[in-house]
Amino acid sequence: MSDPSTKACNENDRLELALRASNEGIWDWMTNEKEIYYSRRILEFLECTASGAPNLFLAPFLPVHHLNRAEFAGAVAQALEQNGPETLAVDARVQTGGNEWRWLRIRGTVVRDRKGHAVRIAGSMIDISMRKAAEAQIEEERHLLRNLIDHVPLQIYFKDLSSRLVMINRGMAEWHGVSSGDQLIGKHDSDLFSNEHWEKAAADEKRIIDTGIPMTGQLECETWREGNETFVVTSKFPWRDKSGNIKGTFGVSSDVTSLVLAQRQATELANELQHKNASYEEELKLAHEIQQALSTSSYPPAVSENGNRIEFASRYLPISGLAGDFFEIIPLKNNRFGIFICDVMGHGIRAALVVSMLRGLLVTQNEHSNDSSQFLNKLNLGLTSILKRANVTMFATAFYGIIDLEERTMNYSCAGHPGPVISGNNCSKQLCTERSQKGPALGILKTASYSEHHQDLKRVDRLLLFTDGVLEAENNDGEQFMEKRLLQIAGEKLHDTTDQWLDDIIETVLNFSGDHHFDDDVCLLGVEIKSPA
Repeated sequence: MSDPSTKACNENDRLELALRASNEGIWDWMTNEKEIYYSRRILEFLECTASGAPNLFLAPFLPVHHLNRAEFAGAVAQALEQNGPETLAVDARVQTGGNEWRWLRIRGTVVRDRKGHAVRIAGSMIDISMRKAAEAQIEEERHLLRNLIDHVPLQIYFKDLSSRLVMINRGMAEWHGVSSGDQLIGKHDSDLFSNEHWEKAAADEKRIIDTGIPMTGQLECETWREGNETFVVTSKFPWRDKSGNIKGTFGVSSDVTSLVLAQRQATELANELQHKNASYEEELKLAHEIQQALSTSSYPPAVSENGNRIEFASRYLPISGLAGDFFEIIPLKNNRFGIFICDVMGHGIRAALVVSMLRGLLVTQNEHSNDSSQFLNKLNLGLTSILKRANVTMFATAFYGIIDLEERTMNYSCAGHPGPVISGNNCSKQLCTERSQKGPALGILKTASYSEHHQDLKRVDRLLLFTDGVLEAENNDGEQFMEKRLLQIAGEKLHDTTDQWLDDIIETVLNFSGDHHFDDDVCLLGVEIKSPA
């Protein structure tokens, strides 16, 4: 016969092996004693020896994490109550001997005496740290997903097979004017909208459930029971469980009410705007014709008594119907001629109005036309006064030169404008390159002053006055044409006529430009000075 003690030992070994396989350990506590029995597996959980292992079930329960301590103490107190429950069940984080926290699932059976007092509690513990970590991660991901769903500026909802709401996000609740989404759970569209809207919506959802084919990007007019209308762009999809079976539908809607109403208003205004636009175009055409009529199309005869003469040529390339660039040739007494070029900030009607103001001011400056400094001073004073009264911020750059044809000299002043290029003997240079030679643009400072400078023209064959549309032309690399290239081409082909010379300059700049056009208005004035043969 087998030895009973050997049999009991074998049974304990089997129990220990079974518990180890399930990652469980056993514990046994006589409630009237401080000591507690832990199996080897529990000691491994606690990372301590049998002699150093704490009795987790004795107050103040310090090894238990403070966030779990109240629940743990309550479960133990309940188990120790007279005629209390027959089981102890609690999950808690416990500090190990290695100062780490380990989640333990603790289960125990309470043994009571005849009066119902707990005399012994025995049970098992299992390490559930990995499961708790996984649950925490899942909970965090669920929280993040819910956070995203609630904060996207869209209405998101799930409906069952009967098209009743089972879940909505915060945006959907706010759309329906309720404080909590729970107030809409179980509702059908028929509870919220008119028959016309909910019947169509229900038919769409039934079709999605029957076919599994989603509906995307559909504009819907929501007619509410109260009679008001809203507009949403809606996409609906089949809602499937993890096995692929359709449980209902879910949808995403975006409020486009303001856009639809704006479109309606725009449509209502379209005819009115069309008529106004026709009138506006007619006025622009008239303004363009007036501006063109005022522009210099013929040049005054310029011959001095000693036979010196001037030939003028110009090119004007506005990028719109109304432009802000212009030039004027002003005949003066004693074989002198004023040459003026101007570039007003911007384009269109504002620039054209300022051009008209400046042309009007030019007419009043005859008494100052023989002094380039005074000429620009008075122009600036007049323009700043007008702009100040109109409370408008605008400015214009300008250059004014006075050519004495008899002496072949030029006095000039500059208001922030690119200086003209003078060419002769196959070389060129630019005037007004020093800061001291340039005053501020017209229309900015009422007290601005402009200095006068002198240039001998005896060795100069041609002058080129221009606006900055030529300099700002860009190639495909974003590089601008700038003064260096203009100086080079202005010094070439001086044997050509002045008209051909200007055409060559424009063609060279356009070939340099990446898209073969100018981005700003271009105005060129060529001045050729000839002596008797």
